[in-house]
Amino acid sequence: MTTTTTASLFETSLSRCYSSSSSSSSFKFESPAKTKTRLFSPATGNHVIRSVTACRIRCASDDPGSVFLSSRRKVVVLLSTMQLLSQSLPPNGNAAEIYQLMQNEIKKVVTKGKAAGVLRLVFHDAGTFELDDNTGGINGSIAYELERPENTGLKKSLKVLAKAKIKVDEIQPVSWADMISVAGSVAVSICGGPTIPVVLGRLDSTQPDPEDKLPPESLSASGLKECFKRKGFSTQELVALSGAHTLGSKGFGDPTVFDNAYYKILLAKPWTSASKMTSMVGLPSDHALVEDDECLRWVKRYAEDQDKFFQDFTNAYTKLVNSGAKWKML
Repeated sequence: MTTTTTASLFETSLSRCYSSSSSSSSFKFESPAKTKTRLFSPATGNHVIRSVTACRIRCASDDPGSVFLSSRRKVVVLLSTMQLLSQSLPPNGNAAEIYQLMQNEIKKVVTKGKAAGVLRLVFHDAGTFELDDNTGGINGSIAYELERPENTGLKKSLKVLAKAKIKVDEIQPVSWADMISVAGSVAVSICGGPTIPVVLGRLDSTQPDPEDKLPPESLSASGLKECFKRKGFSTQELVALSGAHTLGSKGFGDPTVFDNAYYKILLAKPWTSASKMTSMVGLPSDHALVEDDECLRWVKRYAEDQDKFFQDFTNAYTKLVNSGAKWKML
């Protein structure tokens, strides 16, 4: 099977335009339009259709009846972003194998002890998304943002994933955005959490995202809700995603077990104790959840029902790793 790259399609398209009988051939970018792209979904084993914003590149000699790479040398090329010019597209038939390869290589380097750091990497890459201006999101830009104070410690997690990515790239190059998204899912599952399928096809950014987009650790409940609302997340999703703090050294139960201990401990409010040990449990933004009636309702629900927490975390995580993503065409 021959692998066709977007770059080669683009070059072919331009050459056909140049060979047109029209002596005044020229090109122009038209306003972005919606098109459909096929993405591999591990949940079904099939490709799914997703709408993406595309640029339309037209030969000046095109007429309204022109079609993509037609025999009449009329060409319309749809690109999800100009980055696609250098992206190699995997053959449709091996997407499932690439997804399995990514999982296998990640499991070789991500231990339970490293799972919390990898999951934090997902949140800090995707958490820059803003609905209003459609900036940020899951795009691998975290690689350019490691020196920011809020990303302290994430360089180690990225280096861990780099070992797995090198192995995957030897078979089929994948984006950092996809690698990070899948790695977070693997981190959750190896620690006993839900299995979260991740759709592939994200593109990487070539520059850092805007600064000061992550929610500060000192936010009140109202501040957290407003921050997450700007990113397209409800209060329920905010509380569900906060459950990721059950992993790691924040004091919410076994640091290598993904369960609903986070919510049970929140209800106990150990940070109010005079003990120096328990007073260090959690962050101010964690403590704020039980001081807000709307958040508290979901904290109680998840403390009582781990299956419900797993279900809602799966849905919220899936939304998180799709937020702001730019997609390649498969």
